[in-house]
Amino acid sequence: MILRDPVHGLVEFEGGEEKIVEDLLDTPEVQRLRRIRQLGVASLAFPGAEHSRFAHALGAAFVMKLLLRRLRALHGALPDAQRVTVQVGQESLAAAFLHDLGHGPLSHLFEEAIPGAPPHETWTERIVLDSSTGVHGVLASIDAGLPARVADLVRGRHPHAYLAKAVSGELDVDRCDYLLRDAHATGVRYGLYDMDWLLRSLRFAPDGEKGAAPSLAVDGAKGLPAIEAFIIARLFMFQQVYLHKASRAAEWMIRTILRRAVAVVRSGWRLDAMPAAVLAMARGDAVPLGEYLELDDGVLWGAMHGWENASDRPLADLSKRIRARSLFKTLELFGEQATPEGRQRAEAVARDVAQKHGYDPDAYVGVDVASDAPLLGSDAPLMVVYAKGPARPLHEESFLLGRLAGQVLSRVRLVLAPELRDPVTHALSL
Repeated sequence: MILRDPVHGLVEFEGGEEKIVEDLLDTPEVQRLRRIRQLGVASLAFPGAEHSRFAHALGAAFVMKLLLRRLRALHGALPDAQRVTVQVGQESLAAAFLHDLGHGPLSHLFEEAIPGAPPHETWTERIVLDSSTGVHGVLASIDAGLPARVADLVRGRHPHAYLAKAVSGELDVDRCDYLLRDAHATGVRYGLYDMDWLLRSLRFAPDGEKGAAPSLAVDGAKGLPAIEAFIIARLFMFQQVYLHKASRAAEWMIRTILRRAVAVVRSGWRLDAMPAAVLAMARGDAVPLGEYLELDDGVLWGAMHGWENASDRPLADLSKRIRARSLFKTLELFGEQATPEGRQRAEAVARDVAQKHGYDPDAYVGVDVASDAPLLGSDAPLMVVYAKGPARPLHEESFLLGRLAGQVLSRVRLVLAPELRDPVTHALSL
């Protein structure tokens, strides 16, 4: 199988262990990812951000293929039991390809909006392990134990520590693809980095536990600029794209719409166009896997369109606004106002203004807190190795990244209806 990709060029999965990607490609669960946007509602701020989870899944699998090639070039440093066999290669490619399989509509937004909704990782595991799915059928036809091994690897569990981190870690195939893909689609060039050189600079860290597979590390003599660029690229993409005020306002509106719809159902009222899976979640019932797999972006947008005629006036109004891209405005809070106590006081002022102007504060005013840690310290940090001397943590070897270690990028904003912005701004200045 050879595909053309706007990010990686020719993407090839040909023969041997790579055939597993081709076998999984046409399963209904994988094809569903075509109908889920990678960046949720970011296209409301960046018109080109229409790319899908499907394209990203293929990209992540291709990066895994390149990583496996690099790991095999390093096999001389490993005992036989810790090397990448064909079986391990198959499960690694499958895990990379399927890692986002359980995402709901609009990606992360959906699971954050429905109270008590399972995270997408739980749904991914269910899809892989459920014998009724096409994905499970393909995996089990190769090896009865393969579905369980793939599910474990997606969760970041594997006897080879370096593979677990490659699927879910600080430097993993997921991030390697989505940074380049999101930068390409949004037109924001900050997400670019030298992936080829970064992969080429990978080594195995010495001094692992006896008998255990070592973790991946970066060659300090060659790869330090590449890994610095990778982590800085992710930081800049959060600043410029993932935490963009228009996207965050739209996400806040949709979360409010979904929570309001759930509240309407729980109060005993009927809502037209309510998807069966969302209705089950609203009632606190177990959601059949088949009903969950019917959810995608189109289904959710269709439901919100139907709610434009709801008897709950705020629900109807917000549903109309989001479809027309009449987005709420944001007021960024800084300094003392951004502290937990300060944002609570600011929200109280805004709610009071909303109420005085005849708006339901629960539906028309809120606080959005978005954050990311570019380089959190951990018990197993990414290591830097040299020809001589011990391996050292990345943040100790890089001047740039040393300043980022343990830091948190945060944006605190009031989100409110456009007609409330001026009176709230005035009230906050008093």
